[in-house]
Amino acid sequence: MDELLTERYANQLDGVLSCYDRIVITGSLMPFCYAQGMTKYLYQQGIRIFDYPRFAESLRERIQENAKALAEANGLKIEFIRKQKDFRKENRVQQILKERGDHPGLVHIFGAMEACPSYRPWHDKATGKTYLKPDSGKCITYYFYFSDEQLGLCYVRVPTWSPFRLQFYFNAHHWLANQLKARGIACQMVDNAFVHIADYAAATNWPTSSMLNSCTGVWMSLPDNTARSPPS
Repeated sequence: MDELLTERYANQLDGVLSCYDRIVITGSLMPFCYAQGMTKYLYQQGIRIFDYPRFAESLRERIQENAKALAEANGLKIEFIRKQKDFRKENRVQQILKERGDHPGLVHIFGAMEACPSYRPWHDKATGKTYLKPDSGKCITYYFYFSDEQLGLCYVRVPTWSPFRLQFYFNAHHWLANQLKARGIACQMVDNAFVHIADYAAATNWPTSSMLNSCTGVWMSLPDNTARSPPS
């Protein structure tokens, strides 16, 4: 029978922990998130299918204006990344946190040109139907980094081109550390790793529902001009 590493090195381990690590949650805006839904929406709104780029451009401008307004309201400047290959957003954010502190609130906003899903107008001569087809392209994408009291450092990734597929990121290790400290359970971290927890069993069995409630609370508290406001 194969011996587990946790059994082989049991006398050298401080404890064994089973938990989530980094978590990325994706979000889609209905009915924009699939070509058929977007096609139906345009027809319902009386917008020509081949006017889709003009329709999408107006929404892009609204997102860009809202990002600028949010930055100004928080005394920040949007930092545009020209060469992503040589740039690590996490390192830049850590530099800012050293000066700013980790108190809750918006920390920084990045902008970068990144690949994104899209649609292109199409007319099928055989059927006579005009509709949108899935496509890909590039657009300015914003990263809103913020510190939350329970989840720690998070970010929301907001592309500026339809269908606006969002990403919400947080580190579950930081969330768990905050939960343990709130309950008086001592723990110690080095970077992203736990090196000691006073009660490993309690940490491993911490209810996932509590983490999901924290995520929901953070999402609903986001300003409408970051990601939550649907187009009218």
